[in-house]
Amino acid sequence: MLLTAQPSLRSSAMSPRPLGRTGLAVSPIGFGAFKIGRNQNVKYPAGYDLPNDQAVDRLLHGVLDCGINLIDTAPAYGLSEERIGRAITSRREEFVLCTKVGETFRIDEETGRPVSTYDFSEGTIRASVERSLSRLRTDAIDVLLLHSDGRDVFILNQTDAIPSLLRLKEDGLVRCIGMSGKTAAGHHAALDWADVIMAEYHAGNRGEEVVIAEAAAAGVGVLVKKGLAAGHLQPGPGIRFVLSNPDVSSLVIGGLNLEHIRENISIARTTTAAAA
Repeated sequence: MLLTAQPSLRSSAMSPRPLGRTGLAVSPIGFGAFKIGRNQNVKYPAGYDLPNDQAVDRLLHGVLDCGINLIDTAPAYGLSEERIGRAITSRREEFVLCTKVGETFRIDEETGRPVSTYDFSEGTIRASVERSLSRLRTDAIDVLLLHSDGRDVFILNQTDAIPSLLRLKEDGLVRCIGMSGKTAAGHHAALDWADVIMAEYHAGNRGEEVVIAEAAAAGVGVLVKKGLAAGHLQPGPGIRFVLSNPDVSSLVIGGLNLEHIRENISIARTTTAAAA
């Protein structure tokens, strides 16, 4: 059964923004849960150790306590889904849960190397959602996105992806559907059926700016990924640039340092207040 309660912001740190026409409201800063589950084949400027379960528990509860109500994860994020389900399932009605389908990640047993694989067939997509529901310990996913490998238009036109997502939505396993793509053309093509898109957008990459505006005009929610260019931009100007765009619903930022997350929230609060 789909959640009927609107996830709430526990503090007044940030005023929520509507997620398109979905009926959901999300904090301007969302939490990207990549780093709690995976530290191999990453694009960050510095490596990091995976936190232990106790550290993850403190971090996730701290994120919710700070007023963030959007948690973004994926099967390709290693242990991330499982850790979210274990740590904060008791607070499930407090946050909007976003995960993905299409990409899986594993460590090759023979070589020890990380391997990502992509499959957008209907059976694989449904099996992925069922695994995610189990790991996340929830009855429904709020936002389910296609996890593109860059072939956005091919995935939409030549695979089972769109009808598979629509059926999952009809079956009540997901509330909203959309695409985490890598091209403006892919996101533009998704506007006919998507409730949400997730696009890379920052001062050094404004290639999605037009489609972000198109999405907002069509009532499609806009989540921004890599708004700090995977750690290569300073949080202050990076956050201000993204959230000054009124068409953006939320900027998803990862991290393992709760104090840094609080600082990001402070930047977001002043930015959104100035734009109001």
